[in-house]
Formats: sequence, structure tokens, C-alpha cells
Amino acid sequence: AGNPPEYEVLGKKYKVLAESKGYQQRGIASWYGTKFHGRNTSNGEVYNMYAMTAAHKTLPIPSYVRVTNLSNSRSVVVRINDRGPFHANRIIDLSYTAAVKLGIQKTGTGRVEVTALEFVSPELAGQKTSQNAQTQDKASCYLQMGAFSRLANARQLQDRLVSLQINGTRVLTTGSQQLTLYKVQIGPFDSEQQAHEARKKLMLLGLTDVTFISHQASWKTQ
Repeated sequence: AGNPPEYEVLGKKYKVLAESKGYQQRGIASWYGTKFHGRNTSNGEVYNMYAMTAAHKTLPIPSYVRVTNLSNSRSVVVRINDRGPFHANRIIDLSYTAAVKLGIQKTGTGRVEVTALEFVSPELAGQKTSQNAQTQDKASCYLQMGAFSRLANARQLQDRLVSLQINGTRVLTTGSQQLTLYKVQIGPFDSEQQAHEARKKLMLLGLTDVTFISHQASWKTQ
């Protein structure tokens, strides 16, 4: 759901981009709130008007974009998890909170610039880890930022990390049918030393609950 090669809404066909890399566009942004709060988005998540998310007609789900209000230079980073807005003159539909931070919640719309960010999605990170399984020292060295029983909580932490300009985030699903855990991780790192340096930077951002994960050892700091 969310990423068919193309789809049709109101008689118009839309082709989903193969990747978000290099995407940049200027146009009108709108926002959607209480009417859709609690409903499912195009990728099956429950829409939360207070999360930093957005809807886009053609960017892959999930994608991360920086949205800049061209009238006041405010900018936010949001995760694309829905389709829309299906209006000819609008390019992105923001969550309520994103609209507030950009200063367009009162007017309803605003002229913005949307730029795709090249972060590693959880799915791609998982693929790369599998492909590099032979290179254990590089592929299995991560910093774990949290583990949750609800995917929505893991996504919320991931969104926060992305908003802090932190690259290489992923959500790893582990466990059984009785108990599934969604682990938010950053990496992979080339060495334990590199992971230590990254942890120091995270601590300066107030992120102090970090667990080092590798095939050889693990350590935790709180």
C-alpha cells in the first residue's frame, strides 16, 4: 500500500517516482487535521495530526523532505506517509503540527519549497545489511535508540532523529507473534570507534539512552 507504480484518483492517474533523490519543487502547501485524525494513511499507518508527516502525490513512501515556507524562511522535516493533496495547484499536504511550525495553519495554505532528503529508509537499510552480511564488521555495528511494542512509537522517535539531521535511521522488527519489538537504530558504522564518536554527538543533542549493537559486543549508556 502506498507505493504502487501508478494509481488513479478522481479519474486522474499518478505515477509514483522510483526514488526521491534529487526531487525539488516549489508550489502551494496545504494541511489536513481533525477530519482525518485517527484514519489510516496510504501506507496503513494511523494519521496523527500532531506528528511530523505529510501527504504527497508521487514521492515514494516513506520519503523524508524538507519543506521551507518561502514567505518567512521557516523549514521543517517531514516524513511522507500518505497520498495527496488531490488539488491541481497544491504539491504537499502537511500535518497540523508541521503547518503550525511553518506558520501556515491560519491561512490554510502557503507557498513552499519541497526538497527530498537522502536518508536511508528502514527498508533499504535492511536490504543493505543483508547484502553486506559477509562484511560483519561494517554491516552489524549500530546504535540502538529505543525499542517499542508499538510501531507508531518507533516511527515517532525515528521522525525526531530525522528532524535532528541524523542520517541512517532504521526500524528493525524483531520478536514473535506474542511479542513484537520495533527497534530504532542508527548505522551501520564502520567501527566501534566511529559509533562511540556518534554517541558523543547524540548526547550533546540530549539523546543519552543509547545501546551499542554489534556481532561482537554491546554496551549501553543512560
